[in-house]
Amino acid sequence: MTKKPIQFKTEIKGNRLARAGVISTPHGEIATPAFVVVGTKATVKALAPEQVRDLGAQTTLCNTYHLYLQPGDHLVAEAGGLHKFMNWDKPMFTDSGGFQVFSLGAAFGEGGVTKFAKEGTQNAQTMVAEEGAKLAQVDDDGVTFKSHIDGSKHRLTPEKSIAIQHNLGADIIFAFDECTSPQADYDYQKKAMERTHVWALRSLNYHEQSGKAGTQGLFGIVQGGKHRDLREESARVIGSMEGLAGFGIGGSFSKDDLGEALGWVNNILPEDKPRHLLGIGEPEDLFIGVENGIDTFDCVAPTRMARNGTLYTKTGKINIFNTQYKNDFTPIDSGCGCYTCQNYSRAYLSHLFRAKEMMAGTLASIHNLYFIVNLVSAIRSSLVAGTYEQLKKEYLG
Repeated sequence: MTKKPIQFKTEIKGNRLARAGVISTPHGEIATPAFVVVGTKATVKALAPEQVRDLGAQTTLCNTYHLYLQPGDHLVAEAGGLHKFMNWDKPMFTDSGGFQVFSLGAAFGEGGVTKFAKEGTQNAQTMVAEEGAKLAQVDDDGVTFKSHIDGSKHRLTPEKSIAIQHNLGADIIFAFDECTSPQADYDYQKKAMERTHVWALRSLNYHEQSGKAGTQGLFGIVQGGKHRDLREESARVIGSMEGLAGFGIGGSFSKDDLGEALGWVNNILPEDKPRHLLGIGEPEDLFIGVENGIDTFDCVAPTRMARNGTLYTKTGKINIFNTQYKNDFTPIDSGCGCYTCQNYSRAYLSHLFRAKEMMAGTLASIHNLYFIVNLVSAIRSSLVAGTYEQLKKEYLG
């Protein structure tokens, strides 16, 4: 029997659904729980791959939608795949493009696109009325969309998404799904979930027939919004698909009920495969996710906030533009082992940001990523050592 490209082993089980394990991939192992650093366009913004490795990152995630449009997945394949193209020799994920299509469609014009629900819902009639303004149109076969770069027209189907990801060559790829707006009503969430299930089967069938199933592992995505019956149904359907190497949990949540919703799903999904939480990764979310069975996380927040001057510390976030930091010669976070904190002060970062120097984004991103990557690593160590509750109190107390 051919060895599967993605294997998962649980090493330690903690309280509730928490666990520490190892994901084995063609490009090495990922000790879980782990934070997956986002390198949207085959680069982690402002950082060289060597800097990303040095801050402790085990793995990265690149964006199917963006790389399809620029420089093109065929060019990446010609270069030998993403690993060679971007000089990354560790495990790598690519997403399906579903969330980006969502941001052009259901979320178009909303401003800050988020996976957390706000007050109110949006009914199907309102969504249809707004279709004319959007850059993406969803139907049962796939999505037609206009490029945000030049307005050219494109179409993504489950088969097309998987073909693009085959060209990109990541170790772990995701089935094409429909990510819904947190404001979508129950009926639309149900319809989108059912469409996602059909698309998962189409993605899986194409993947298995392509000859790539021996080198890349395919994750299916659980949808269902904030509705328990939909989430549980989706977990049962996606969890029963034998050829999947693992699972992504996507879509919209209520911030207050994130843990409960993850519990609904992860109490059903098979225990012998890894679970990835898509696009959510603030410090408090990490603890909630781990306690409820999440193995890996990805999120653009650490680098996006860093480039705008918001920095993590053990006592909360700080905005380096605040006047008090102009002559503060202490590190961003006392006791932090990152390159930035070992060599530079808050005052220097404040100067770089105010002067609009490019180095500002680099040093801030190193710090924020180091903070998050090593926080998740510390969570893993605490699960192994049996000191998880103590660590949680230290960070969130």
